[in-house]
Amino acid sequence: MANPSLLILAGDGIGPEVMEQVKRVIGWFGEKRDLAFDVSEDLVGGAAYDAHGTPLHDDTMARALEVDAVLLGAVGGPKYDDLDFSVKPERGLLRLRKEMDLFSNLRPAQCFDALADFSSLKKDVVAGLDIMIVRELTSGVYFGEPRGIFEEGNERVGINTQRYTEGEIDRVARSAFELARRRSGKVCSMEKANVMESGILWREVVQKVRDTDYPDIELSHMYADNGAMQLVRAPKQFDVILTDNLFGDILSDCAAMLTGSLGMLPSASLGKPTEKGPPRALYEPVHGSAPDIAGQGKANPIACILSFAMALRYSFDQGDEAARLEAAIETVLAEGARTADLMGAEGGTPISTAEMGDAILGALDASL
Repeated sequence: MANPSLLILAGDGIGPEVMEQVKRVIGWFGEKRDLAFDVSEDLVGGAAYDAHGTPLHDDTMARALEVDAVLLGAVGGPKYDDLDFSVKPERGLLRLRKEMDLFSNLRPAQCFDALADFSSLKKDVVAGLDIMIVRELTSGVYFGEPRGIFEEGNERVGINTQRYTEGEIDRVARSAFELARRRSGKVCSMEKANVMESGILWREVVQKVRDTDYPDIELSHMYADNGAMQLVRAPKQFDVILTDNLFGDILSDCAAMLTGSLGMLPSASLGKPTEKGPPRALYEPVHGSAPDIAGQGKANPIACILSFAMALRYSFDQGDEAARLEAAIETVLAEGARTADLMGAEGGTPISTAEMGDAILGALDASL
C-alpha cells in the first residue's frame, strides 16, 4: 500500500523556519512509528511570485488537488505590499481554499496548563480549555452578491450581501456534527436569527440535519453576540461551536486570545470526502509570516507542528499518534521550554526555533 501523500508549502517569512521543525517531526514518525509519508514541496505566496510571477503556479494547484493533504506555513510580507491585488501572496492561499472547495474551517482553542497565565482571563477560567470552532469558509457575507461601493444620490454606499443556501449550511453542519462525534457529542450553533433571515435559515437547516441524521448529538443554538460574551465569561461551557463565515472569523479570533499566544494555534480547512475517503484538506498555523523575526531563529514552531497533528487526526486516521504529538508538546511546555513569544514576566532566556524542535523530538522519544 502506498504511503499517504503530503504537499508542503512553506511560504514566506517564518514559514520555512517553522516548517523545518515539522519536517523533523514527520521524519520521526516515519523512523520511530513506521508511519511514513510521501512528502513533496513547492512554493506559495511571495516565494511563488518571486519564482513564477504568480502567488500559486497552476502546477502547484494541480498537485494540491492530487495529494492526501496540504500543509502550509505562512504567506505575505511588506516586500509584496505594492503588488497588484490579483497577485498578492494571500491570493495563493485563497485560490487553494477555493479550488479545493475547503468549506469547513476548524480552529481549535486549547489552553495548555503551563500557559494558562498567558491568557488575559483568570487562570481558572481558561486552564484546560479545549474547544473547536467550525467556521463556514466559502460563502456568506465575504462572497455574497451584490457587493461593492456605489453612488447613491449624492453619496457613496458600501454594500455586502449575506447569502447562504440550504446546501451550504447543510454540509458545514454535517462537518461539525461528525467532529462532535469524535469529541463530547455537543454542538452549539451560533447565528443572529433574531435579526437576520440568513440566521433563521441557518438555524432551521442545522436543526433539521441534527434531527434527521445526528440524533445522538446534543445541539443548542445561541445568538452570536451572546456567544462572544460567553466565550470570555465561561468558555469551558462549549465544545464544538458551529457558525458562519463572518461570525466565525470574529469568534475564532476571540477564542484564540483565550489561549494567550497566536504562536500556539493550528487550523484545518476541510472539503468534501474524496474517492480515497478522507476530505481534501489544508492545514496551517493561525499566525502570519512575521517578517520582522524571519531568519532569526526566534519563531515558535508549535502551531505548525500542531497543524500536522490535526492532519494526523483528520486526514490520516491516526488519532492516537496525534495525541502522542500533542502530549509531547504539553510535556516540553510543562518543563519550561519557551520561545521568545512565550516569555512571561518572570523573564529568562528563550530557546530557538530549532531548540524547541529538539525538545519536542526528545519528548516524543521519551513517549516510546
